[in-house]
Amino acid sequence: MRPLLPAGPELDDEQLTQRYAYPPDLGAPFVRACLVASADGAASVQGTSAGLGSPADRRVFHLLRRLADVILVGAGSVRAEDYRGARRPTLGAATPPPIAVVTGSARLDPRSRLFTDTRVPPIVLTLGSAPAPHRDRLAAAGADVVALERLTPDVVLAELARRGLHRVLCEGGPTLLGDLVAADAVDELCLTVAPLLVGGGAGRVAAGPEGEHLRRLELADVLREDNVLLLRYRRATDDTPIE
Repeated sequence: MRPLLPAGPELDDEQLTQRYAYPPDLGAPFVRACLVASADGAASVQGTSAGLGSPADRRVFHLLRRLADVILVGAGSVRAEDYRGARRPTLGAATPPPIAVVTGSARLDPRSRLFTDTRVPPIVLTLGSAPAPHRDRLAAAGADVVALERLTPDVVLAELARRGLHRVLCEGGPTLLGDLVAADAVDELCLTVAPLLVGGGAGRVAAGPEGEHLRRLELADVLREDNVLLLRYRRATDDTPIE
């Protein structure tokens, strides 16, 4: 894997970790989104992102998980991708980061790998209006079920902050990321561009509320391995939304 910005030699694991490190001494959630898309903008192949993956993408994906306090994901992605718990411990800790799932209905399968193949209980962020039997089944399967007043980004991130989970890695899906974009809550975007043309009706990485929610970004890093590009964008220094 070679950096293009600035140009340099191959990166070892320690150097790659330094490049992707979260800001130090966070006192509030820092939201990093991690996505993969094809060269023509498709977020999935046949309904999942697996067809867009590569060894380079997986290397960074696993590193970003090890740098995070919590992995935030929407229920649709959990179902489509058959999520399981993170496998590798957070750097400097003994256990992996928990998966925090946002679901208004609490309609998750307690027999799925999210609950049966994990070292850390998942956090299920749902609503008080979600059917009690659904919530009870997930709690019985070992989940930490939290009924919130709303599932808006401010409330979700406040709950994570209450738990001391400030280094947030959002892995999608499109609706959750779209809500975070609309709320201007994304601090950094790590986007892998897969060298594929997909065509068809594949969706985007973010699909939020109608309207324009523009945020100026700065290109912080460009890495290349084979024909795969790994881009890292962060909020522009002036932190001013585009009108």
